[in-house]
Amino acid sequence: MNAISPIIAPVDTAPLRHFVRRLAELIDSVRHQHEILASGSALLARLVAIDGWLPDDYAEPSATRYQQYLLHCDSRERFSVVSFVWAPGQATPIHDHRVWGLVGVLRGAERVQRYRRLDDGSLVPSGEEVLLEVGKVDAVGPDIGDLHRVANGRSDGPSVSIHVYGGNIGAVERATYAADGTPKRFISGYANRVLPNIWDQP
Repeated sequence: MNAISPIIAPVDTAPLRHFVRRLAELIDSVRHQHEILASGSALLARLVAIDGWLPDDYAEPSATRYQQYLLHCDSRERFSVVSFVWAPGQATPIHDHRVWGLVGVLRGAERVQRYRRLDDGSLVPSGEEVLLEVGKVDAVGPDIGDLHRVANGRSDGPSVSIHVYGGNIGAVERATYAADGTPKRFISGYANRVLPNIWDQP
């Protein structure tokens, strides 16, 4: 006798679709990065204040390293929206972005430590480590501080954050840094090969 597969209702991605539209309209209407960061932070805060819209395939942790899933990339690569998924104990090295960025926590928590460069080129922590919990948004960028290290803020489960960048972040050449400031170039790419379909509208 064949088992009957359960019917799984599709995830309602409308909140993500609405966010993408509003962000594109914002970028069309303003000229300065600080306006994008201020208004974009409010848009992202509304998105991560609710859950249930992120498909499971883009919230799946890996035992080997944190995952970076592309959710949407603007057709002109003006911005990208990415889900970062962290298993317990996972963290980035110190790294930069080279474009503006917003980070909003959807599930769990993230620990963020910013860094600054001394005259000799070495890197030291800038301020105290910050714990970002669900609904909180942080900003990074060349004009406001672009060096940080991020880690899962939970020891008992995965965390998921939604990142928005002023470019196709998986194709941007960036760098990680040793404590002495020595850079190591990298291009991150993405963990997924298929994008979520956010455009079907029942």
